[in-house]
Amino acid sequence: MTAIEFDGVPFDPIGTVSARGTATAVHESPAVHGSRAVHASSAVHASSAVDASSAVDASSAVDASSAVDASSAVDASSAVHGSSAVHGSSAVHGSSAVHGSSAVQGSSAVQGSSAVQGSSAVHGSSAVQGSSAEHRSAAVHEKPPVHEILAAHQISAERETSRGHETPAVREVAISTAVAKARPQAPGPLTEIRSGVVAAHRAALTAQVALQRAIWHRTVHPQGPATDKGHSGPSISAATIAAAPECAFKPLARTARTSLDRAALVRLTQGDVTGVFGYRRSGVESVARLAAAGPLVLTEVVTVELRGGTGNGRVVARFDGDTRAAAVQAAEVFALFTGMQLYLSRSMFVSAPGIGESDTGTVEFTVTEIDLVPRPHVTGTATIAGSAPLQVTVTVAEPAGTGVGPGAAVPGLLLNEFHMSHLARGDQAIAMGPEFGEYTGVRATRLPTGGLLLVDRVLEFDGARGKLDGATYRTEYDSPADSWYYGDTANESMPHFVYMETSLQAALLMGYYAGPTLTQPGVTLSLRNLGGTATVLRRVDLRDKTIEQTSRLLSTTILPGSSLQNFDYTLSVDGEPFYTGETMFGYFSDEALANQTGLDAGRSVPTWLDEHPQATRTIDVATRRADPNAALCARRTLALIDRIDVVDDGGKYSAGYLHSLREINPSDWYFARHFHLDPVIPGSLGVESVIHAIQEWMLDAGYADTIADPVFRIPSDIAFSWRYRGQFLPTDATVRLEAHIKEIRRGANGVTVIVDGSLWKPGLRIYELIDLAVELGEREERP
Repeated sequence: MTAIEFDGVPFDPIGTVSARGTATAVHESPAVHGSRAVHASSAVHASSAVDASSAVDASSAVDASSAVDASSAVDASSAVHGSSAVHGSSAVHGSSAVHGSSAVQGSSAVQGSSAVQGSSAVHGSSAVQGSSAEHRSAAVHEKPPVHEILAAHQISAERETSRGHETPAVREVAISTAVAKARPQAPGPLTEIRSGVVAAHRAALTAQVALQRAIWHRTVHPQGPATDKGHSGPSISAATIAAAPECAFKPLARTARTSLDRAALVRLTQGDVTGVFGYRRSGVESVARLAAAGPLVLTEVVTVELRGGTGNGRVVARFDGDTRAAAVQAAEVFALFTGMQLYLSRSMFVSAPGIGESDTGTVEFTVTEIDLVPRPHVTGTATIAGSAPLQVTVTVAEPAGTGVGPGAAVPGLLLNEFHMSHLARGDQAIAMGPEFGEYTGVRATRLPTGGLLLVDRVLEFDGARGKLDGATYRTEYDSPADSWYYGDTANESMPHFVYMETSLQAALLMGYYAGPTLTQPGVTLSLRNLGGTATVLRRVDLRDKTIEQTSRLLSTTILPGSSLQNFDYTLSVDGEPFYTGETMFGYFSDEALANQTGLDAGRSVPTWLDEHPQATRTIDVATRRADPNAALCARRTLALIDRIDVVDDGGKYSAGYLHSLREINPSDWYFARHFHLDPVIPGSLGVESVIHAIQEWMLDAGYADTIADPVFRIPSDIAFSWRYRGQFLPTDATVRLEAHIKEIRRGANGVTVIVDGSLWKPGLRIYELIDLAVELGEREERP
């Protein structure tokens, strides 16, 4: 029988806030239709509606803490009067905390009119034994901490609750101590009573947490936009802005101002962008002005919408004067709103000349394209009632005679977002310097594009072109709260693949800048990551943060048709490290890529399931994902697996085995992003797909059932290693993965599952993952 050691299950995510004004009042209910069931009501501020009924050894069969109705849940008593406390209905009526979850759902613990059907419901013992004073003593004065009650109920549920399929017997540890496996037992009356009590406790826990969180938000969180160090202006809360699409443009500036009166417009004509929009950027001399080419015809900007129109942006303004000037000025307002002039110091706005009609009215400018290549620009369509639509482009132009290459776009900054975009899909001479011009327009080493471009700036670099080892450099990446991956992940914060991508992109960037490919002129060399190891040092919410990375190029080895580089790196936010690792990249010729032999010297190695054929059960991920209300589910661009085949007690550690097969579609979004002219699936998304399999298995196994508000996280202090010896191409038919459950840890932060895994392309194992970990725990409020 499994002896699970709980090192404290977190119950109150708000800490001392929830303790204020909280009291537990226990009173004796009169006989419920002749029964002597006693319940504990939550008398003050919905305090712990969990009485200390000992469901494990059946001394008090029912705690009556299930019904917390009305969304406020204040002074709500647990109703066990005259009928079942909760019978087939939500434990928290009208609250989104449990919405539709039945606290008991037909178990015999609370059914009919009696709290426990008959006084001898539990092994012939009375549901409430002894006097009411004895019950009060057992229920209150000797009441264990809530987390111990929850732990006890979870243990009993694991021992005796029927789940519809055999619960996987897995190796569980408390922190790192191994214990024996659980043996499933046949369900019985006691099982049903206990499962009812567990469900009732869970509903009460959820109600309390929901109430505490609401109170905490009202008393602690200020209203209005916040200001964060990660942005050059006021940031906008993730709660008020939906996640942007993956393909959305990430503006350099963020501002909370979305309308402008005439006085503000006049200030923009005078160059007072900071005074109007509130942002600035160190080192950039911003001289761009509104309406520099002619008189100001806009009288008011009614609205500026970052994702309005068709998704790229929209401006609605009133004007009095030339219609074409109104259209151009509306586009310039949007360019200033997003900070387009900040990419090139001392830049100005230019647009095609033209004369429209004289009119008074409203102009609506809908952005159709906003991009940094070949120069920062905004293109869109302006519509004015009574006039034909106007196509307008406003371009950011550097001063005549100045350069825009490395170190020239912004004083004191080697590379910025403008250079990253060119390295990803533009002119490599602009991005890296004239020596790299031969790589423009052909397959070569590049950064990813679109939403997979996850490095923004190079602040410092102590190396030099041609020096291929010993360089140190600092880079930055801004992670806005509306970034697409926050909306698509099942994680509480940043998904694991972004940790990998941003760190690896920043590391390789300056290794490439140093020039290893320049040693083999005329040879097409493509970049591939070969492996590494990385560790999360501490938990941190990275929304609206600027990630600073310090990387070192440790060595470069030049080989015929290829080059190898080693790096290490540390990522910090607000001056404190949170992630560290080391990695190796290779630059490979077409011939070298064509001759890759995978991880097993070209041999076709079978999966564990192929070697141990047996019946499996299936987790239907696609069906769960189709439910818009399904929680903790990766969606949209991060919908990476559709089903999982499970062998309970299987795998090389006999603790559980997961297998998934997914067809590759050449039109899958990531091929266009990774890389331009050289499409392969990002290795980090292969890792992410295994993480999704683990997450779905944890939910299926019931690990979230006793957590009031569960979230997935990347656990800290577990070193994860990976090896890549191949690539998934658009022409490959499938991606096959397997994961071997290696260890299950229970601790103060929740439950952590650690696996080893592999991924196959048809006939070849090409990825190996060691100690990949997923944590499931209670949500904690952001400070």
